[in-house]
Amino acid sequence: MQVKFTASQALVIDVPEESVPLRHYLRQPHRLIHALTEPKRVKRLDQTRFQLTMQARQFMMLSIQPIVELDVWSEPNGVVHVRSAGCEIRGIDYINERFHLDLVGKLTPTQATGKTQLAGSGDLKVEVDLPPLFWMTPQPILEAAGQSLLQGILLTFRQRLGHQLIADYRQWAGATREQTPTHLVPGLSASPSSY
Repeated sequence: MQVKFTASQALVIDVPEESVPLRHYLRQPHRLIHALTEPKRVKRLDQTRFQLTMQARQFMMLSIQPIVELDVWSEPNGVVHVRSAGCEIRGIDYINERFHLDLVGKLTPTQATGKTQLAGSGDLKVEVDLPPLFWMTPQPILEAAGQSLLQGILLTFRQRLGHQLIADYRQWAGATREQTPTHLVPGLSASPSSY
């Protein structure tokens, strides 16, 4: 029995002003990935591709742990794109061979009236051919369980971005300011009183 699940999340985050613009921070894909999940769950495959071992999730009576490859890249203006490039479900061969995941996300920094915001969206789709164990379960029940699972994943990403990304950006901006000569950082004065 083939079923499809979809979920979407949007977010707008107010970003505290720092001496180094947010768009510079967003040009580093590994920082965004580490904001989405714990670093121990991430393996860097190359400059813009990462393998993310997600937390195991319950779907009905199954425990599923997706391992997703993500491409993450940014534009010069700081807009960040995330797209899934592959997915594996370990431990359940039947589902792994019949499972397709598609994740697309985008984060855009905006500046208006002296305020920086990060606007984003994420869309997650899963198609899976479920094993015979589920064939007698009414499709609306399966779809509700699947939607709930996907929304939970996106909501976790959203919450981590709202907290972890901002904390990491502030720490990075502070460290960058300390390492960069004052005259090279836009908006910083050489006067000691500006600190």
